[in-house]
Amino acid sequence: MDKFEKTNAQFEEAVAECRHLFSEKLHDYRASWRILRPQSLTDQLFIKARRIRQLEVTGCSLVGEGIRPEFVGLVNYGIVGLIQLEKGFADSVDVSNDEALQLYDRHAQQALALMKRKNHDYDEAWRGMRVSSYTDLILTKLERIKEMEDLALKGDATKVSEGIDANYMDIINYAVFGLIKLSE
Repeated sequence: MDKFEKTNAQFEEAVAECRHLFSEKLHDYRASWRILRPQSLTDQLFIKARRIRQLEVTGCSLVGEGIRPEFVGLVNYGIVGLIQLEKGFADSVDVSNDEALQLYDRHAQQALALMKRKNHDYDEAWRGMRVSSYTDLILTKLERIKEMEDLALKGDATKVSEGIDANYMDIINYAVFGLIKLSE
């Protein structure tokens, strides 16, 4: 197995872990996240990333959960973000659990395809990075998303941005890299 095949397998394994939790939560809550407006979803991602950074800096958790569950949350909310961009937000749950899982799988596959392209071009550079760098890059992506959302609320458009969807994809991929590194 070459280095790229190893990464692909690890990526798929990490996403399977995330998908399992997503599916379990769908059972308990259905697709209640469908009501989240873009700014609320960005804030939810921000909370997860800030918690990771706080744990990395202090090493102290008063609620007893570590960094790994937060990276899982970033993957899942990142995929929810892509779904919300595609479908728009709703006033009530308007997708079945099966449809939500199909949407999840499609966006997870798109994230995997993007990771494969970038991983090839950057030659596995992520493996030489620290997990804390993924956290900082995720927080940077979230700041960018906030700015894009704020511009849109003012009726203004971005000039050179790849878009919110590209930032969500990067957040997903950095979070998966974090999950992989934490497993090694």
